[in-house]
Amino acid sequence: MNNLVILSFAFALSELLLVINKRSISGAVKKRKDRGSLIFLWLMITAGFTGGFYLSRPLNPIWYGLGLLLIIIGISVRWAAIIQLGKSFTVDVAITDAAKLKTDGIYERVRHPSYSGLLLVVAGFSFAMSSVYSFAVLVLPVLLAVIHRIGIEEKVLQDEFGETFIKYKSCTRRLIPGIF
Repeated sequence: MNNLVILSFAFALSELLLVINKRSISGAVKKRKDRGSLIFLWLMITAGFTGGFYLSRPLNPIWYGLGLLLIIIGISVRWAAIIQLGKSFTVDVAITDAAKLKTDGIYERVRHPSYSGLLLVVAGFSFAMSSVYSFAVLVLPVLLAVIHRIGIEEKVLQDEFGETFIKYKSCTRRLIPGIF
């Protein structure tokens, strides 16, 4: 369990560095409409990890291994999405002067791959915790916060990119290719 705690702190540190380094800069922002969704997401992640660890069970090697695999895949997907967006990526919901609607690469499969990666990471941690209760208190609140945030982001994207975004939205899914 100690390795899982250390890994969760490493993940939290990487996310904190994102918040520090990828926040939109006031002078370069055309629209900022976060509406507190970043704080809400962070609260759900923090509460979820706290509750998940509290409700975890003794490690089951199969669930632990599957969890670590999901964590690695999730981090890879999340960072691929962030890297592909480049200067357009911000942690707060904002349209910068450099923003362009990204519809190729990983964004050709889903509209919000960084959130897909985040959800894989939290699902991986909950699997590694070997408890259905950990899954319930970690994944479900984060999923609700992500869905809420996606709604906010998509309104901003539609306002900014209009028909181009509507067309893109009609041929891609939010989080899971071909499903959701």
